[in-house]
Order: sequence, then structure tokens, then C-alpha cells
Amino acid sequence: MKSSVSRAVVAASVTVALGLTAACGSDNGSDSSGSGAGSDGKKSSGQPAQQKPAEKKSAALSAADLEKAVLAKGDLKGYKVEKMSAADMPSQTVPADPAACQPFADMFMFATQPTAKARVGRTMTGPDEMDATVISLALLAHEQTDAEKVMDDLRTATKKCTAYEHADSKYRDVAALPAPKAGDDAVSYKVVGLIEGQKTPMSFTVVRSGSTLAAFYSINLLKPKKFGVPAEIVEAQVKKVREA
Repeated sequence: MKSSVSRAVVAASVTVALGLTAACGSDNGSDSSGSGAGSDGKKSSGQPAQQKPAEKKSAALSAADLEKAVLAKGDLKGYKVEKMSAADMPSQTVPADPAACQPFADMFMFATQPTAKARVGRTMTGPDEMDATVISLALLAHEQTDAEKVMDDLRTATKKCTAYEHADSKYRDVAALPAPKAGDDAVSYKVVGLIEGQKTPMSFTVVRSGSTLAAFYSINLLKPKKFGVPAEIVEAQVKKVREA
């Protein structure tokens, strides 16, 4: 039962992915300062107050690093993990209408602007044989300033974008969701797409850990109202990125 349900859900998701592929063509630390006088009321020596060091910027991970950091078989008991092909993650982006929604359109295929230096993707199905939820996840390697920009753009889009069209598909009811307390920054939102004539809510969560983005996408075609990225998956993936 599980394999047939999983294949059906993945196939429908891939249908959307192929449509997009065809269209493509192939915490900063705060400063602390002294008061200028000691506890006895005398002026200090004039030496500049020590400042809390700024957050060290992380360099982009390599493709090999991402392969080591991404969730694999055995990391989460009962979960099946499969590798996503490059065809399912096209690097080229297609303009969204309106442009304010572009970050969402890009993240649908785990693409970003600026472009990631390396990416790896996986799909996961859980231990419940009756649960048709499929989780797609990707690790995206950036320079940290670029990773921060992607997060800022996604957060801005949750405030300015409510509906959009992209690669001949329509998406509605875009709305921010409560973000998990994970990594250095996190954004969550939902999008309702039309898949095989059925309105299907899709849930996205993106977590920044240093210079690496961990992006998660959840869909359930059999029970559209049941969607969301399980916290245990987010926590396990972010922890593994930290350890990398």
C-alpha cells in the first residue's frame, strides 16, 4: 500500500516539476560599550571598550559537503529517503507574475536568486503506511551574505505576495506560517496550487544555518488539508548541517 501511494503522490508532484522544467528549457552580534567611568566614579583609562565579536561569516559548502550533511537512510527511524535527480531541480528560473512572488516560484524547485553554489535534494516518506505525505528537502550552499538575502526576500514575499502565476500554473492563498525555532533564521509559508484539477495546499519551510539553506516542501494529494513539514525532519536536518 505504502509504495503505491508514494509513487502516486511523487508522480503527481513530478508532473508539476516537469512542467516547470520544460518552461525552463532544460545574527549579527550586538556591540557592548562601557560607561566611561569605573564603579568608584573615576574615569576609565580611555581604552576603547571591548566589543562583542560579530558573527563569523560561514563560507559556502561544497557539493561533497552537502552530500555528507543531507539526511540519509537510517538518520530518522522509519523514513524512506530517495535522491532527487538534477532534472527535478532545474537551476534556471522562470519569471513569476507578479514579480513580488518570484522567491516562492524559485523555491518551488529549490532554486534561489542569487544562485546556489551547490545543491542536493531528497524525497522522504514516513513510517505510517496510510500517510500519503511526501516531503522534499534540499540543501543549498551559498556565501552567507547571499543566504541571508534569500531569507530576507522570502520573508518580504510573505508580506507582499498572495497569489501568482508561474510556468502556466496558478498558485493562490499564499500566506505565512509560524516558523520553527531552528537554525539562525527560518521562514515558513503555504501555497495552494492546482494539481490534476485538485486544490492542493503545499507547505514550505526554509532554515538558514550559517551559509547553508535547508529547504523543505510538503504535499499530500490524498488528504490535501493534511500538510506540513514534520518538526522531527527539520530538527534532524538542521542538526546534521550544524555538525557538518
